[in-house]
Amino acid sequence: MKLSLTLALALTTLIGTYGTAVAESPKKTEEMTIVEVAAGNKDFSTLVAAVKAAGLVETLSGKGPFTVLAPTNAAFEALPKGTVETLLKPENKDKLVAILTYHVVGSKAMAADVVKLSEAKTVQGQSVKIQTSAGGVKINNAKVVKTDIVCKNGVIHVIDAVLLPSDK
Repeated sequence: MKLSLTLALALTTLIGTYGTAVAESPKKTEEMTIVEVAAGNKDFSTLVAAVKAAGLVETLSGKGPFTVLAPTNAAFEALPKGTVETLLKPENKDKLVAILTYHVVGSKAMAADVVKLSEAKTVQGQSVKIQTSAGGVKINNAKVVKTDIVCKNGVIHVIDAVLLPSDK
């Protein structure tokens, strides 16, 4: 019970810290698709460019529901130099698709649901590990910095690192 209360407070703090106006549009996020919300926020410009390069705009604009673990531009910048540019090349589309779909769960998982899980299977096929503690929630090694950005076709949780699937 104490851990649940601590997690709830941590998640509330994260929501307040990161801000509530995620989409820089007069529309409410609940009326917009995941892609529209991401495209309306300058902190997701690298993610949006990657989604476009991977040909996933139509899919992530579809009915869903989806849960997207959305890395910020800073998360992409933390990758080794040249990684993003290399992934955006047409010849690397399959690898880019694998990385991006590793950030998507094929259901709507709100923060209250996520903290009850130890892992979640992604659209890419592999599972991500979920760790909860008094310090917050981590997906693999990425810290969740904003939760429950509700969209009409799912939900976005903002993370501070790019998740990389293991090579099979």
